[in-house]
Amino acid sequence: MREVREWTAHAERIVRKRRDPVVVQTLRSATAATIAYVIALRLSPEPAPLTAPLTALLVVQVTLYATITNGFRRVNAVVTGVLVAIAFSLLVGLTWWSLALLLVASLAVGRLVRVEEYVPEVAISAMLVLGVTTVGDTAWARVVETLIGASVGLACNLLLSPPVWVEEAGESIDGLARRLRQLMLRMGEEAAGGTPVDRAEKQLHEARRLDHDIVEVDAALRQAEDSLRLNPRVQDSVLHRVVMRTGLDTLEICTVVLRVLARSLTDLAKEREPEPLFEAETGAALEQLLSEIADAVVSFAVLVTTHLSASAESAEERLAAELHTAAGTRDKLALLLREEADRDPAHWQLPGAVLTEVNRILDELDTEHRTRRLFEELDRVSREQRARMPRLTRLRERLGVTEQLWRNRAGFGGRSR
Repeated sequence: MREVREWTAHAERIVRKRRDPVVVQTLRSATAATIAYVIALRLSPEPAPLTAPLTALLVVQVTLYATITNGFRRVNAVVTGVLVAIAFSLLVGLTWWSLALLLVASLAVGRLVRVEEYVPEVAISAMLVLGVTTVGDTAWARVVETLIGASVGLACNLLLSPPVWVEEAGESIDGLARRLRQLMLRMGEEAAGGTPVDRAEKQLHEARRLDHDIVEVDAALRQAEDSLRLNPRVQDSVLHRVVMRTGLDTLEICTVVLRVLARSLTDLAKEREPEPLFEAETGAALEQLLSEIADAVVSFAVLVTTHLSASAESAEERLAAELHTAAGTRDKLALLLREEADRDPAHWQLPGAVLTEVNRILDELDTEHRTRRLFEELDRVSREQRARMPRLTRLRERLGVTEQLWRNRAGFGGRSR
C-alpha cells in the first residue's frame, strides 16, 4: 500500500512538471532549435548550420501574444544583426577591434531599421553569429539559416500551445495576501500588548517593503495577461485578465492603507510612550478586528484567483461572512475608541485615524464595491475593443459572446447589482 502511494505521488509530480510553464517553454525552445537545425542541414551548404537553431531560440517567445505583436520586429532585428555579422566576417573576421566596430554598427543600423525595443538584439545577434560565421563564399548561407530559424520559431509559437502563466500569477497574488495577513496579525498583537516605539517602527518598515512585493506580483500578472491574449486554449481571457488585475489593484490599495495604519500606530506609540497604545479592552478589540480583516484579505485573494463559477460563488460567500463579522467588531472598536477619546481628548486624532484606515480596507474588500469595479472595467475593456477591432467585435456578437455572457461566466457579483 505504501508503494502504491509513493508511486501515485511520483506520478502526480511528473504530471505537474509536464504542465509547468517553465518546463513547457524549455521544451518548446529546444524543439524549435532542433527542428531548425535538421531543416538547415538539408538546405544549407554548411556542415554545421548553427545559425538556424540560434535564430529559432531568439525568435521563440514566452507567449503567443508576444509572438504576434513583437515577433516580426524581433525577426527583423535578428536578420539585420546576422547580415551585419556576415559583412564583418567577409571583411575582417573576429578580433577585439572588429567586435567593437560590429557593436557600434549594429546599434546604429538597428535604429535605422526601426526595430524599436529590439535594437540591442541586433547587436547581440551580430555578435553571436560572428562567432560561428567563417570567412568565405559560404558565409551567405547564414542568411538562409537565419530565415529557416525565424520561420521555425514563429511556426512553433503558432502551432505548439504556449504556456499559460495564470497559475503562477495566482500564486503571486495569494502570496502577497498572506504576507499582508501575517503583518496584520503582528500589528494586532503589538497593539493589544503594548507596542514600544522600536517595534512599531519595525512594523512600519515591513509595511513599506511590501511595495517591492507588489512590483513582483505585477510583473507576474503582466506575463499571465500576455499568455491569455489570443491563446486558443483559454476561453474568456478578457474576464480572467480583468478579474486578476482589479484584484491586484484592490490588494495594492489595502497595502497602502496598511502602511498608513502602521504609521499611525508608530506615531501613537511615540505620543504615549511608555504607556500602552490602548487600554486592554480596546487593544483586544483592535487585535480581533485586524485578525478578521487579515482572514478576509486571504479570502479575497482566493476569490480573484478562482475561475470556476461554483468555486467563485463559494469564495464570495465566505468573504462576505468574514466582512460582516469584521464590521461588527469595527463597530465595537469605534465605541471603545470614542470612550478613550472622551477620557483623553488631547490625543483623539491618532485613534480616529486608526479607525478610518481599517474602514478603508473593509470598503475596498466589500463585495459590492468589487462588483461595481469589475463591471466598470469590463465595460471599459469592451469599449476599447469595439473601437480598436470593430469587425472582430461584430463577429463575436454574432457568435453570442456578449458582455452579459462574460458576466454570467464570472459566477459572482450578479446578486449585488
